[in-house]
Amino acid sequence: MSFSWTRVGAILRKELRDYRRNRFVILTMAFLPLLFVILPTIQLLLINASASSAKLDAHIGLSLLYMLMIPAMVPSVLAAYAVVGEREQGTLEPVLITPIRREEFLVGKALAVLVPTLGIAYLVFGIFLAIAAIFAQPGAASAVFEGSHLLVQLLFTPLLAGWSIWAGIAISARSADVRAAQQLGVLASLPPLGIVALMSFNVIVPTLTLALGLAAALLIVDALGWRAVAAMFDRERLITGTRS
Repeated sequence: MSFSWTRVGAILRKELRDYRRNRFVILTMAFLPLLFVILPTIQLLLINASASSAKLDAHIGLSLLYMLMIPAMVPSVLAAYAVVGEREQGTLEPVLITPIRREEFLVGKALAVLVPTLGIAYLVFGIFLAIAAIFAQPGAASAVFEGSHLLVQLLFTPLLAGWSIWAGIAISARSADVRAAQQLGVLASLPPLGIVALMSFNVIVPTLTLALGLAAALLIVDALGWRAVAAMFDRERLITGTRS
């Protein structure tokens, strides 16, 4: 049986419908992005016009790092819920006994987390840029719109989300408890964010070559993550609830 994007689309639509009925998902997608836009916005507006260039870069780097917490943490929480949460609700078995391939199931689950995550992350970043352009001090606004900062945000948002999604789904598929899976998922999302943090603070100078190199490496890791999760996905164990 060949890979079918029609079956992937069916899983994606099912997940998006389920999100609308799940209060936890709605709160996660609303509260975390709201938190990560309020704090950097306050910090941006409080920057002193006479601040030194180094201090200005540090403040802007910290503010933009908050933006990247959205694609790192929001999908990790949702993806960690993807399998174990559905198993606890008793809705996983009816899906797994259908002819759908495990790769199709996993890609559908991943897209259902990725699509709203990217929409929210880029919307929040756009709001932050608009506030910076209208209300921030000229020096702070110029620093926000610096090419390297924009590059880091636009390039690494989907790649960080991909890492968090596959790590979260892998943990979810092997966990028996939703809360434990989500805690582990958040921890698993942090390592690549550390490298991006160093770039945001200019500890590692974010040149175009370095950014593209790191992005390519993270893209490869994301692709391998899908293969690794698919290889460890045990349909029979998930249906029967046994441990292996």
